[in-house]
Amino acid sequence: MKHTLTRNEAWSLLALVAACLGVIANTFQGDGEPLIASLAISGIAFAAAFSLIRWLGGVFMKAGLKGKDMSKLRQVEIPETMGAVCAIVYILLLIVFIPFPFYKDIVAATSGGGNRDVVLPVHHVETGRFLHRFPHNKLASFLSGLLSLQSIVILGIGDDMLDIRWRHKVLIPAFASIPMLIVYFVDFGVTHVVVPVPLQRYLGRFIDLGWLYYVYMAAVAIFCPNSINMLAGINGIEVSQSLVIATLLVINDALYLAPFTPYPHPATDSHLFSIYLLLPFIAVSFALWWHNWYPAKVFVGDTYCYFAGMVFAVVAILGHFSKTLLLMFIPQIFNFVYSTPQLFHLVPCPRHRLPHFNARTGLLEPSVTEWPRPPPLIIATALELLHQLRLVRIRKNEVGEIVESTNLTILNLWLVWFGPLREDRLAIHIVMLQVVCGIAGLLVRHKLALWVFSEDNRGFGSLAKS
Repeated sequence: MKHTLTRNEAWSLLALVAACLGVIANTFQGDGEPLIASLAISGIAFAAAFSLIRWLGGVFMKAGLKGKDMSKLRQVEIPETMGAVCAIVYILLLIVFIPFPFYKDIVAATSGGGNRDVVLPVHHVETGRFLHRFPHNKLASFLSGLLSLQSIVILGIGDDMLDIRWRHKVLIPAFASIPMLIVYFVDFGVTHVVVPVPLQRYLGRFIDLGWLYYVYMAAVAIFCPNSINMLAGINGIEVSQSLVIATLLVINDALYLAPFTPYPHPATDSHLFSIYLLLPFIAVSFALWWHNWYPAKVFVGDTYCYFAGMVFAVVAILGHFSKTLLLMFIPQIFNFVYSTPQLFHLVPCPRHRLPHFNARTGLLEPSVTEWPRPPPLIIATALELLHQLRLVRIRKNEVGEIVESTNLTILNLWLVWFGPLREDRLAIHIVMLQVVCGIAGLLVRHKLALWVFSEDNRGFGSLAKS
């Protein structure tokens, strides 16, 4: 991989940055136009991430942050942990974006700066600017989300550099989620959920989960980063699944904005907050995808998986749609449940479970784990049943004892079902699965849910959490 931009790339990115800066400058002619500003900052984020990935590849390799692509015939070393570059660009530009959502409030709440015609009483002039109408709760939510993302990026970089064992790092996102959970408790604090209509006669319309709801939200913050990290191992899969999820979440957010939903809607600000965080994420992720798609020129590292998952957790928790988020994670949920026998060492779990590359055919095949001694009867019976259902492939010795079984990941299962595939074909299949499941999740959320709930909270009748 060349560590410089071509002339066409350089001029194209420069033109993009110039156009975005012009758009940003123009937003100050009105009320700040935060959505337009977010789009423009996202353009700058793409250009910055794309350039820095290219420029810093050699620097990372000299620092020892490199790895071999095991699924290639020629296993050359390429830069690793480049997801950290995207995460840092993202965080820095989110910091730059802070004034835009509050520009109108800042102007309205201060003297001067576009508000010079407002006459202030003498005691206001003597005691300083009167900011009691400023939406401090919104600013606190934004800053808490930013703090959680900064924390997870620091911890992710530490993981990439120190190669922390899975059992030690699984709870890392829980610590990073503490700032936003505290702000959620202070600012919003709603812990009740809507009861399905058939059960309302027994439980009432709402049920208050209390502290259990915070346990649930912490679990979401733990699950999202780790689930993306688990569905990994081939070129482009981590970034591709994240791009699909982010795009579907933006579509879900847009459904709460005009003209899809009557304005003003109680959930509008929450979903705008989500969009402000997702648009730059999509931009930096697309820049990384450009370099990580087959054949990969860089590796994303665990930092990107943590970072991407925490972005989704932040927008869902602070945007008050944490349950809707899980509908976007159907493949990841299946992958986690399917992997649990190996995660809890009921089945031997090797360090890496990525598909096996067959150098003779150039295709990926299901990787296997070997049984040093025959499995216990109950586990052997379960594996036999899964083998009959084509959910695993086993191999036996001459006396009928299981000596080998395929690793329990969705990537290996897909290869069991469809046979050996080239790496990019496997990635495309999984991405299409993610798209189909995500669209089905949106339909379930906004259409089929009406079978068990009285209304969709896109209307004004219900302020229940989604």
